Amino acid sequence: MRYEGAVYRPPSEAYSLIIQVTLGCSHNECTFCNMFKDKKFKIRKLEDIFEDLSMAREYYKIVKRVFLADGDALILKTDDLEKILVKIKELFPECERIGIYGTPQDILRKSKEDLIKLKNKGLDIIYLGVESGSDEILKDVNKGATAKEITEAGKKIMDIGILLSVTLISGLGGKEKWKIHAEESAKVISEINPNYLGLLTLIVEPGTPMYDKVNNGELELLSPMEVMVETREFIKNLNVKNCVFRSNHASNYAPLSANLNEEKERILAQLDNLIENGNGFRNEYFRRL
Repeated sequence: MRYEGAVYRPPSEAYSLIIQVTLGCSHNECTFCNMFKDKKFKIRKLEDIFEDLSMAREYYKIVKRVFLADGDALILKTDDLEKILVKIKELFPECERIGIYGTPQDILRKSKEDLIKLKNKGLDIIYLGVESGSDEILKDVNKGATAKEITEAGKKIMDIGILLSVTLISGLGGKEKWKIHAEESAKVISEINPNYLGLLTLIVEPGTPMYDKVNNGELELLSPMEVMVETREFIKNLNVKNCVFRSNHASNYAPLSANLNEEKERILAQLDNLIENGNGFRNEYFRRL
């Protein structure tokens, strides 16, 4: 396969065929993110994408899942995405799921009719980075979207019936804003009520504006224990139905998983135990692997 630069995908797409339909991220200004700093954003030509798909068909006997990268592939014109989805179904009739990253801006720019077209052509799941439900924190990290816009985008996908997987970042508000981060994020996620909810934990990367803020004392990071306290506050205030919750990414200090709200009390009890014992957290070295 032909890839340009580092390629990122959601944890659940670990065994998927990854096809770059864009290079980089059109926003690429979030202060915590260094994923696409080495790339200039570009939408790839359809013929190059089709060639990659044909190469993959020759190489792989079975492809059950396809993930369309890079950072916000949903930015493509609907007609072009439809053509890509049709080509995938033609070349990989055994494919069971096609996924894509979508920013709040990407989702809001597309009409419901366009998103329904994509669903009908085989787009099964969209991954949306919420990061925080606090407008104050979203502005701090230069997310480029408000809590209201993120909520509207998430609800739009849910209303259409495409699966929605959202992510939050524990510790994003630092010690000063941990409580508002937990409470406001719970409000946004409760209103969206996504199919899947992933909780990552902040890792400050060298070369990012957030790294500089930490070094000059503008932002004080949470300890592992404080992350657990913040997580408990978030889960306590969360009100969702039939939502698969996972906090088992490499960045997380402790693995958590549940179906919410059905197993909410169990998760709260697990967090209480972690907070009471104050140990068993993942080593910082392993969080970066």
